[in-house]
Amino acid sequence: MFKKLNVYLLSLLVLSSCGIINIRKSGGNIDRYNNYTEDLEESRVQFAELPEPESFSGESSSASAIDSDLNRRINQIAQANNKELFANGFTILIYSGVDREKAFEIRNEAYSEFPKTQTYMEYEQPRYLVKVGRFINKIEALATYEKMNIVFPNSRIIKGRFMKFTEENKEGENINDVER
Repeated sequence: MFKKLNVYLLSLLVLSSCGIINIRKSGGNIDRYNNYTEDLEESRVQFAELPEPESFSGESSSASAIDSDLNRRINQIAQANNKELFANGFTILIYSGVDREKAFEIRNEAYSEFPKTQTYMEYEQPRYLVKVGRFINKIEALATYEKMNIVFPNSRIIKGRFMKFTEENKEGENINDVER
């Protein structure tokens, strides 16, 4: 049974490839459609005409009421943001490993190569992390990353969560960063 079916399919394939069975392609000459037109006006959605805009003369009383509400809400949001102690952002990780001495070497090298950039070291058991800078968005971090990547080829930009800077904790953080 299978042998007859295989012979039949094989002969069909050979005959169709030889051109005996002619399969007509769709399409044709584009000139047949030169005079074709179709009116779709009746099927289109119709909208009512828009009213003419009123002329604007100065501030209206409703706009000033909205402005005061907006200013009040903006102040509420600013106060809530000031109460938050942490900020989400990005930092550049230049070393991650268990070797404490190497972490200190890399931190000191980063201090000497880039004195204007804040460099700090963290210990997350069992590894030491040496990070550089605190950036609000990734685009800000890219400029520093390009410079760091030349000296520290294994560096990368990572997400971070860090304390917001105020005048009090800037001084406290500098004291804590000193190696004992």
